[in-house]
Amino acid sequence: MLTRIDHIGIACFDLDKTVEFYRATYGFEVFHSEVNEEQGVREAMLKINATDDGGASYLQLLEPTREDSAVGKWLAKNGEGVHHIAFGTADVDGDSEAIRGKGVRVLYDEPRIGSMGSRITFLHPKDCHGVLTELVTAAPQESAEH
Repeated sequence: MLTRIDHIGIACFDLDKTVEFYRATYGFEVFHSEVNEEQGVREAMLKINATDDGGASYLQLLEPTREDSAVGKWLAKNGEGVHHIAFGTADVDGDSEAIRGKGVRVLYDEPRIGSMGSRITFLHPKDCHGVLTELVTAAPQESAEH
């Protein structure tokens, strides 16, 4: 069962400038940053609030590290802006299979490792009214540190 909005992914050309905008404008601070070589992105997670299920909601700022990454291609076509929405779940495997059973294409056969050690998969935007949708199971607290 999906329990919360885990994060909104925002694609940007310059991660440092975008982080500074969110810091100066809204007061959001970087909770976690990393480079995901597999996905070809450098990212910063800005924590917005904690949630009732023990998780949190974030803005995920994404800068491509290479032009051929999914985010790099998306930026070239669309420019900066909202890239995807992610919903939190305690069971990414079970929920993705249940959603697949309803005719929605799940982009990964098996969930992959995402931000902060989470397990993730994506749903095809053409099956989700034009919205690239991510399902996220957060890593246990001890492995989700910076």
